Amino acid sequence: MSELKLKSFEIRKDVLKMIYDAKTGHTGSDLSCADILVALYYGVLNVNPENPEALDRDRYVQSKGHAVEVLWAVLADKGFFAKEELADFSAFGSRLIGHPNNKVAGIEMNTGSLGHGLSVSVGMALAAKMDGKSYHTYTLMGDGELAEGSVWEGAMAAANYKLDNLTAIIDRNSLQISGRTEDVMSIEPLADKWRAFGWDVIEVDGNDPDKLQAIFKTVNVTGKPRLIIAKTIKGYGVKMAENAAKWHHYVPSSEEYEIAMKDLEERMEACRHE
Repeated sequence: MSELKLKSFEIRKDVLKMIYDAKTGHTGSDLSCADILVALYYGVLNVNPENPEALDRDRYVQSKGHAVEVLWAVLADKGFFAKEELADFSAFGSRLIGHPNNKVAGIEMNTGSLGHGLSVSVGMALAAKMDGKSYHTYTLMGDGELAEGSVWEGAMAAANYKLDNLTAIIDRNSLQISGRTEDVMSIEPLADKWRAFGWDVIEVDGNDPDKLQAIFKTVNVTGKPRLIIAKTIKGYGVKMAENAAKWHHYVPSSEEYEIAMKDLEERMEACRHE
């Protein structure tokens, strides 16, 4: 049994409940990247909910900030705040708003304006180099986000400063709010572009948290920043949502919610018997 895979479906159930109760959220985006966050937070990131501002902590920046529900669910599960607070998601006066909010422990940066996360992460990684610190910086981007020019400025800077203490991840689900990425703004050949910018590039099944974690744990000896192209399925785990652009920002009906939760429960049961 894969404990990470089981956890990823458990987190997805929390996400669906948050979105259904709040009547808002980026369902498809959350479901596609849940395995990435689980791989990082359950065995890779050096972060501690009891000391969330420790100077030697690893930094994680969710550049695709619209997929915040999965981040809230993971942080609550890890003990950065009480899990009961998830019920307040997007309620008036809640800290748990529709994008990452650094008033909450465990959030390094307010995000939501796409294209900013990589550049800020470059700054964090460069600061670690300049200060002689050993922490690692990770950032998660969406593939639609790569149409932002600031992403490529950050990519150039990271290679220029040889930031091998920086890992960027692309949630490559091939869909964005307005359709398929290759129809909206083609980004292929993606791996070749990042290699040309001076990055060490690894491609992996982004819905396999065990494979992801194994890659995250490998030491980068290339002297280059590392890019993980995580090939995911939008809406992964809920059959009706998979590869469906309309689920990018979508609230399921009561009937869809019951079907979706059943899908996830069946996947969890299958995990237990693997």
